[in-house]
Amino acid sequence: MNIKSLLLGSAAALVAVSGARAADAIVVAEPEPAEYVRICDVYGAGYFYIPGTETCLKIGGYLRYDIGVGDVLGIESVDKKDFYNTRDVDINDTYFKRMRAQLTFDARSETEYGTLRGYIATYYQRDSVENNYNLGTTTDPDLVPYSTTESSWALEHAIIQLGGLTIAYTDSLFETLTDSAGSVINDDIGVSYSPGKTHLIAYTFDGGNGFSATIGVEEGSGEYYTIDSYVPHVVAGASFTQGWGKISGVIGYDSVWGEVAGKLRVDFNVNEALSLWIMAGLQDYDFDRAYDLGTATKLGRSGYYGVWGGDWAVWGGGKYQFNEKAALDFQLAYDDHENFGAAVGVNYALVPGFNIRPEVVYESGYVRDVNGDKVGSKQDGWGGYLRFQRSF
Repeated sequence: MNIKSLLLGSAAALVAVSGARAADAIVVAEPEPAEYVRICDVYGAGYFYIPGTETCLKIGGYLRYDIGVGDVLGIESVDKKDFYNTRDVDINDTYFKRMRAQLTFDARSETEYGTLRGYIATYYQRDSVENNYNLGTTTDPDLVPYSTTESSWALEHAIIQLGGLTIAYTDSLFETLTDSAGSVINDDIGVSYSPGKTHLIAYTFDGGNGFSATIGVEEGSGEYYTIDSYVPHVVAGASFTQGWGKISGVIGYDSVWGEVAGKLRVDFNVNEALSLWIMAGLQDYDFDRAYDLGTATKLGRSGYYGVWGGDWAVWGGGKYQFNEKAALDFQLAYDDHENFGAAVGVNYALVPGFNIRPEVVYESGYVRDVNGDKVGSKQDGWGGYLRFQRSF
């Protein structure tokens, strides 16, 4: 056998072996095309379709840093070096600080009954706070303030909506149906306007042409105002919105104490730069019902919805938009117990998504005894606040 025959035989053998292996080769499947995130512009900017669904989702939130100073917004602390070494009680003023990180999730889709929505807002924050040493006895405390820090997590809002139906843990309808208060940071300075957060079930009727009406039931909150039977608190309100502004009203019935309170608010769009508003609250304030069940001392508040002092209260304020970056916010409040509060601040957008907000507040009022009578002279104080916020 010559060299040429050997080479031809080897080549034939290799072709035969490779052909047999080719028959047994594994065929790799073609990759499925990637499904890219689609923009959902039905509900506004920032929404996208959750892949594989027709549900639109928006993820947002903010990082916020607050600084408070003064009699109203700062905190007090004993001079710790002197106190721990010599037990001298020298009180200093110091800063209030807060860092908060909030996340929001807003999911929406269309159904035969209207828009189905789920909304969550949750945050984690770190605060500087004022605690107290008790140098006295349980019956005769001698409290000494000291500064410390604490962290907290909260579920701020959890809302399910389908058409006009709302099932939620969120701000009371007694607040939201009259659009809270003003646009200042410290909008409850001097005189409160909201009972806070609660479980609620509500239905809103949209009549068109700017008219809407809502009725709902609420659980209340806290030791004294959470419902104690199957009878819930009841809230009802309505609003009418037009180009000139808006008029809205709300009434709340506290089923625990049998008390009723109401508010009426009017907003005016004076021009493109200036908007003004005024709100009045009324309740049948009953000192005989405003008591602490455990100690028989009076609370100074007769119902879940009547959060101001006395029978009536009034709030007012507005906003002036200097330009697209800067706005002036202001608010005043006064009630039947001669509590007064004022706040004025500037909201400045340094760059899109980053706002700086300085604010000055003033508060005054009288300490009152269990019968509502004044005890001592008027007390007042000033405070300053500074907020940095990155929103996204």
